[in-house]
Amino acid sequence: MAELRKEDLWIMADKLRNNMDSAEYKHICLGLIFLKYISDSFVKAYAEISQDEYADPEDKDEYTAKNVFWVPQEARWDNIVARAKTPEIGQVIDNAMYTIEKENPSLRGVLPKDFARASLDKTALGELVDLLANIEIGNDPNKDTLGTVYEYFLGKFARAEGKLGGEFYTPRSVVELIVNMIEPHDGRVYDPCCGSGGMFVQSEKFVKDRQGRIDGQLAIYGQESNYNTWRLCKMNLAIRGIDANLGQQNADSFHNDQHKNLKADYIMANPPFNISDWGGERLIDDPRWGKYGIPPAGNANYAWILHMLYHLAPSGTAGFVLANGSLSSSTISEYTIRKNLIEDDKIDCIVTLPGGLFSTTSIPVCLWFITRNKLKNGHRDRHGEILFIDARNMETEPLEDSRTQRKLTDKTIDDITSIYHAFRSHEKKAIKADGTEITYQDKQGSWKIATLDEIRAKDYNLTPASYVGITPIEKDTEPFEEKMSRLTMKLSKIIAESKEIDALIQEQLSSIGWKI
Repeated sequence: MAELRKEDLWIMADKLRNNMDSAEYKHICLGLIFLKYISDSFVKAYAEISQDEYADPEDKDEYTAKNVFWVPQEARWDNIVARAKTPEIGQVIDNAMYTIEKENPSLRGVLPKDFARASLDKTALGELVDLLANIEIGNDPNKDTLGTVYEYFLGKFARAEGKLGGEFYTPRSVVELIVNMIEPHDGRVYDPCCGSGGMFVQSEKFVKDRQGRIDGQLAIYGQESNYNTWRLCKMNLAIRGIDANLGQQNADSFHNDQHKNLKADYIMANPPFNISDWGGERLIDDPRWGKYGIPPAGNANYAWILHMLYHLAPSGTAGFVLANGSLSSSTISEYTIRKNLIEDDKIDCIVTLPGGLFSTTSIPVCLWFITRNKLKNGHRDRHGEILFIDARNMETEPLEDSRTQRKLTDKTIDDITSIYHAFRSHEKKAIKADGTEITYQDKQGSWKIATLDEIRAKDYNLTPASYVGITPIEKDTEPFEEKMSRLTMKLSKIIAESKEIDALIQEQLSSIGWKI
């Protein structure tokens, strides 16, 4: 079987949706990818168990021991493919989904089961099944083909849906930056607005890249208010074998906290920006606000900050995305909370990001890093200090298959991460990805460690540009005469080329009877 590139698969799959809305088609595609994943995983485990003379490949308990979902005969992918070109393919898939949920309690209420509806073109559905049948899984345990396809499709659907759909997906390079800075390697990881679970997937990758195992090292906790997004997250994590506690149901973290007693070692999140209808007027006396102040009812940004701080363990660290306006908002309640957080030494680092990273918003964004205790966690005593990084002009590159969206380069991620790690380390040193060692020192226009007195002097404004200053302009050392000679020669060449092009155009027009 030839390997099908995920880019080609998307192009072909997207052609099949005809006039179907992207938000609707998303669940068709992702549901089928998940169905193929669990079926392929089952078939692989079935073959392994069959080689053991003392094991029964039809015994469900054998698969539970391998952390593989039990897939009854009628729900296996071969049966789906065999009936892909029949009019009842939609009902066949629905039945497979119902059967799998019945046999696997952890998936109940998660899988899409509306493939048989009349509005869904069954010919196109069958063609999509045939497309997915061409995905080569292989036996390489390090090759996460279906997981990669699933994540790729999530990103494509987020961009296709724009603002209404992108809230469930955080750009991968931003997730990677947050995870690399926080380094979740052992303990409890929490995301109170987890979307499709990108923070958890990247945390797993971080652990595996360091020859670790996520099982037993990280305990995953999440919450998501949107039902369909909650289902997507459950499937996204299951497709990678990540066991997570996402609560009993989808729920609003502010009004139905599914993890009230959780104290997490690592919190990573991308809350929806500037939400005005979050119901803050009903939470005036909420214990999560503590001594810092009551968040304004018209904007949830600071409610998210205090919610995450409340759920941090005594030595925990949180990193999250917010709109840049959160750094300097002057409303009385937000100013008061920000001042109290700074005076209580809970803010560790602020990073302003380059533009164009998000498909869902053009609002400038930043990263906040907060911690319960700057004296613990094995790091340097950073009491009374905040690291400011202005990354707005740092290197980005075009995102694949997008004309407008960009992503952070590996170099930018490494530069920001190593500066933060050097800031925290006892020797103020860090090792970059290429193995070179750096020693922290302020860099004008890029990053600076500010003291509490400096921040007070700026009236608790947390905008990095206020502290790092302006990038110095490189001194021009080329002598004036040499520069003018070089530039005039270049201009003369351009003028000569322009004349040649003009003459060629006139000649071509003249040949067809038109003169200028």
